[in-house]
Amino acid sequence: MNKIPSVNLEDFISNDPVKKQKFVEAIGKAYEDIGFVALKGHFLDDNLVDNLYAEIKKFFSLPTKTKQKYEIPGIGGQRGYVSFGKESAKGKKEGDLKEFWHFGQYVEDNSKHKAEYPENVIVEELPNFNTVGKEAYKMLEKTAKYVLRALALHLDLEETYFDDYIYQGNSILRPIHYPPITKEPNEAVRAAAHGDINLITLLMGAQGRGLQVQNNKGEWIDAIAAPDELMINVGDMLSRHTNNKLKSTIHRVINPPKELWGTSRYSIPFFMHPVSEMKLNVLESCIDDDNPKAFDDITAGEFLNERLIELGLIKK
Repeated sequence: MNKIPSVNLEDFISNDPVKKQKFVEAIGKAYEDIGFVALKGHFLDDNLVDNLYAEIKKFFSLPTKTKQKYEIPGIGGQRGYVSFGKESAKGKKEGDLKEFWHFGQYVEDNSKHKAEYPENVIVEELPNFNTVGKEAYKMLEKTAKYVLRALALHLDLEETYFDDYIYQGNSILRPIHYPPITKEPNEAVRAAAHGDINLITLLMGAQGRGLQVQNNKGEWIDAIAAPDELMINVGDMLSRHTNNKLKSTIHRVINPPKELWGTSRYSIPFFMHPVSEMKLNVLESCIDDDNPKAFDDITAGEFLNERLIELGLIKK
């Protein structure tokens, strides 16, 4: 497979059972084959997308000293600013050539998760940054809910199987800035080859070359979305839960050709996480003689903690 399949969420949420079933089959096959799809028909309108990009460009243009006051110690980078080169891919010494911000779940005051999740960090200099970030978070979370409903049907589960697990889940919206490259990188790339930790990732900003996905033959292929598409991939939690039936595909962001080193790149992934108590135990329906149970039982919270230690974001 040398091309990322494209699907339209409007088919799934239409009242047409034939279109809905075709969507379920198409997204299920794509996630079994390569683990990525390009999705049209999501809940982000053009105006919201434009406003979000405008605000994140303003934030990353702030002086380093200003940005660093939003880098909160002791929370493993789960909220606020993470400065350039801090994060590295699992097994890599070199820090990725990026800086980023984290918006997290917006919990109600009476939620049992209120004490578990760090508070979102408010950027005083840019009031619209906080407002637009929250709106984009909500629309991406809504889009992800319907994608997971389609995958539940593909897995012969009840359509709303994932709904309770993702409600008030530990999801993250991460605007990323890959700054201009000023000197020959020493082994470092904008984002080294990795798999995502979570259930599914919804990526804004995959227009143009940069993002690459490893197909079943081990070949790197460009993953380029149309302007109205989100690139959506399976993460390790969902792959584990389905006994690798749905593929968490290794992907990377390569450095641009030298003539484009002077340009910034922006991308905005939304990492859909469940609540920490969700059991990621392999689904019985995904185990058979050819596919014996491949993973030990674990909760989403335990798995996330393990991976944050591996990434160097929190200490043991």
